[in-house]
Amino acid sequence: MTFGNQNTEAEGHQQMDYAYDQGVNFFDTAELYPVPAEAATQGETERILGTWFKKTGLRDKVVVATKVAGPGDYTKHIRENLSFSKAHINEAIDLSLQRLQTDYIDLYQLHWPERTTNRFGQRVYVHNENDPWRENFEAVLDALAENIKAGKIRHVGLSNESPWGTMRFLQAAHEDRPKMITHQNAYSLLCRDFETGHSEICHREQMGLLAYSPLGFGVLTGKYLGGKLPEKARLTLFPRFMRYSSESCTLATEQYLALAQQHGLSLTAMSLAFVNDRPFVTSNIIGATSLEQLKENIASHEVTLSAAVLEEIEAIHNSLPNPAV
Repeated sequence: MTFGNQNTEAEGHQQMDYAYDQGVNFFDTAELYPVPAEAATQGETERILGTWFKKTGLRDKVVVATKVAGPGDYTKHIRENLSFSKAHINEAIDLSLQRLQTDYIDLYQLHWPERTTNRFGQRVYVHNENDPWRENFEAVLDALAENIKAGKIRHVGLSNESPWGTMRFLQAAHEDRPKMITHQNAYSLLCRDFETGHSEICHREQMGLLAYSPLGFGVLTGKYLGGKLPEKARLTLFPRFMRYSSESCTLATEQYLALAQQHGLSLTAMSLAFVNDRPFVTSNIIGATSLEQLKENIASHEVTLSAAVLEEIEAIHNSLPNPAV
């Protein structure tokens, strides 16, 4: 989601070259990207992926995931009165296919729910009696099913959805309606609320978590501790993204850093290895601005956390649970 804003096309291609050479075969994007979402750059991330596929000829070697945007003040530039209607889903898929320079998408996801619900770090659900949304789980799956039959998408998934919404989509699926097979949600040492309800769904319904923000906007590298604002870092450029920068998040990060150092690990490696360790995680969606960051992130797959480290992580988590939720 940095390609087209923080990263140029050339840098994006360089990162994908390196990632692919290291065995990475899953690239996740969205029609909304890059972030911050703006009309001038909307769709650039998909376009950069598309030019890489055309240049390398590796499209059939990579699992490509993208997303249709949900309604909100920051998506009005994408399409008017945005919804998950059949017309809007069809339009979004066709435009993504054009930008990605491909004739199929492996995994197509709903970026966040249409209805009013708690997401993006909002801790408490507050019911809105005036929410104009009406239940349409079957209609959304029918629209996606038509695109599967047309060969435009192959599988479907959710993102930023609640346990209730997830179960309603699963209930609505049958032989003519596709099953949501993945759930993309924030998950990290600072944000483990997925374990409360979603993880049981993953196990019992054979869904996989595609964990995003496993480093909490880079906070779990430790680079922002002590009030530091490194040049070109995400929170330096976009200070409004403060989900992982609260006082309690900082306190937890300091404790996780001390634990990592005690065991001869970098905080980055420990944080990513923890996500990799979870049995309900299908893919750990790393992001990087620089190639050096990407190298460290990918290398974390070689790190296995000891029982002692995992036990101490739980002790910190129990004293400071989910500060970023």
